[in-house]
Amino acid sequence: MTRTPLELTCAALLGLAAALPACGGSGDGAAAPAVRIGYFANVTHAPAIVALEQGYLADELGSAARVEGRTFNAGPEAVEALFSEALDLAYIGPSPAINAFAQSGGEAIRIIAGATSGGASLVVAPGITTPAQLAGKKLATPQLGNTQDVALRAWLKAQGLSTSLEGGGDVSIVPQPNAQTLETFRAGEIQGAWVPEPWASRLVLEGGGSVLVDERTLWPQGRFVTTHVIVRTAFLREHPELVARFLRAHERAVAFLNAEPEQARGIVNAAIARITGKALPDALLERSFAGLVFTVDPIAASLRKSAEDARAVGLLDAVDLDGIYDLGALNEVLAAAGRPPVSS
Repeated sequence: MTRTPLELTCAALLGLAAALPACGGSGDGAAAPAVRIGYFANVTHAPAIVALEQGYLADELGSAARVEGRTFNAGPEAVEALFSEALDLAYIGPSPAINAFAQSGGEAIRIIAGATSGGASLVVAPGITTPAQLAGKKLATPQLGNTQDVALRAWLKAQGLSTSLEGGGDVSIVPQPNAQTLETFRAGEIQGAWVPEPWASRLVLEGGGSVLVDERTLWPQGRFVTTHVIVRTAFLREHPELVARFLRAHERAVAFLNAEPEQARGIVNAAIARITGKALPDALLERSFAGLVFTVDPIAASLRKSAEDARAVGLLDAVDLDGIYDLGALNEVLAAAGRPPVSS
């Protein structure tokens, strides 16, 4: 099968991802094997941050393994780290997970839990109030083929506006790191961006932008998967008990985020400050969290729609997603906690 531009982009990152150093972690000794977990320093990855910072992962893994947390800018980078066996699990968006499954013939990864719904928007420059006004404009996304990139291209197509993977079409899309997007937006070099939180709120509060599309408005009941958890299939097969321990920590983190939102926000902000060098102001933090729902439900229907959208905009070949979910261990954790199961 001919490789799509997204697959070629991912493949080019292989060597970089394999060389990425650990960005933090805790454990019970260097002799224990490592469970390497990828995530972003974004509020949409709050369950990962809480699981690490609250010690839930270290607690659940105990002496069985030590945990290593590694940060990434966007999903395709994390996928290549998984492919190169430099990573075992990752908090990631739907589009990179779909591509990883397709690129490996359904072998490399499995989705084992949901994490976050919501928290993505198209923020545009003042004066832009309709889709038609985007013609001739330049917009940014975090990376070619990532979840927000697919969402933007699919939405523009629905509005009758063309794009190309090379940055041409009625609307030019420029993939770039989120921090750079804030700078280029403020400088007027781009006129908008489809980005996750806290970057969408930063474009509004620090860049003077306005929300043209809150992605929640595009989905039934406003629910769509922004972040879920994937695992290397080989790691799942070889270490099912470690995966189960991870999921217990993950469930605890999601429960804590929902039960103690104010305390959780502080924990997440402190971690973001340590990783990025800058904490989020209180107003930004509150606005960023306002549109998020933390859940272990992977919201499978939205994943399948994302695959259809990626195919429609030329980022993915036709793919059969049967087998992409393995929710057995999660449902055992939920049953033990007295909670209902989730479905694929």
